[in-house]
Amino acid sequence: MRCNMSRQFVEFLRDGQSVDEIFLLSDKQLRANRNGDLYLLAHLKDRTGIIHGLMWNVSEDSATTFETGDFVHALGKVQLYQGALQMILTRIEKVSATSVEMVDFEEDRSAANQRQLARVDELLRGLANPDLRELMSCFLDDEALVGSFATAVAGIKIHHAFRGGLLEHVSTMLEAADRLTGLYEFLDRDLLMAGIFLHDLGKVREISVEGTMAYTDEGQLLGHIVLVLEVLETKIAEFYSRTGRGFDEELLLRLKHLIVSHHGSLDAGSPRPPMTVEAVALHFLDNLDARLNETMSVINSDPNQQSRWTAFVPRLGKKFYKGPAEGATGGSEV
Repeated sequence: MRCNMSRQFVEFLRDGQSVDEIFLLSDKQLRANRNGDLYLLAHLKDRTGIIHGLMWNVSEDSATTFETGDFVHALGKVQLYQGALQMILTRIEKVSATSVEMVDFEEDRSAANQRQLARVDELLRGLANPDLRELMSCFLDDEALVGSFATAVAGIKIHHAFRGGLLEHVSTMLEAADRLTGLYEFLDRDLLMAGIFLHDLGKVREISVEGTMAYTDEGQLLGHIVLVLEVLETKIAEFYSRTGRGFDEELLLRLKHLIVSHHGSLDAGSPRPPMTVEAVALHFLDNLDARLNETMSVINSDPNQQSRWTAFVPRLGKKFYKGPAEGATGGSEV
């Protein structure tokens, strides 16, 4: 096992430095140059940041030995190119997750997670609508489910792609909705809050966080929308056993619509587009939090801390302005 003190963290890599280290492969792309020769673009990550690695003259077969989400042993040299650091790779190979210390790849978020989970519990158990309040209690009293929720991710690559990321995503959206419904009084606050909690809850079964993060078989075959609807049906039955009465059918219909429409459109993966005001609000809150988290992740993980701009992000088709480096002064003397 490697000693953390001697680890070559991304944050401290410098131009001209030779690298022999294990990283998390957060993305990989095979591309062709002008001559048609293939090269590998690998995004190599640890808890301090991400550096782009390039390997020339690779074959499709050699690139199938490792996948996004794997830990890889990378050898190469850092170079400064167009204002950003990158690594020219000479070797990259998959290693077992048991050979790494997860503390090198994830921040300790335990204190923040505890606060967020307590706040989610407070907001949902405080709903005014008795049906929704009792239904939320059916979920919150399920210790195994809540435990999985607290460690789940909201995504593998795009946003909140860390253990506890789903909890952070949901708690932020709940806080935003709590404020938003005071401004837009026509929104049903309780319905929106319940929909926010449930909209991505199927990800606790869609994505495994044991070892490296990966989609489960049922996650790939069914997806988190179908999976959370399954869980919802079991909790509706539990609601009946607790209260001795059925759940309001109109309210349940509107709640299910929030879940199935939160991606916003059919081509984005929603069985139905948002067709209630709460569904419209949920979709845009979801998108806002995801995009802001993704943008800040790009900015915070940019390896060139002295540059005003991040490196170009192919997935997003742009780079982001960071402003002057810390400690820089503006203006000029006369």
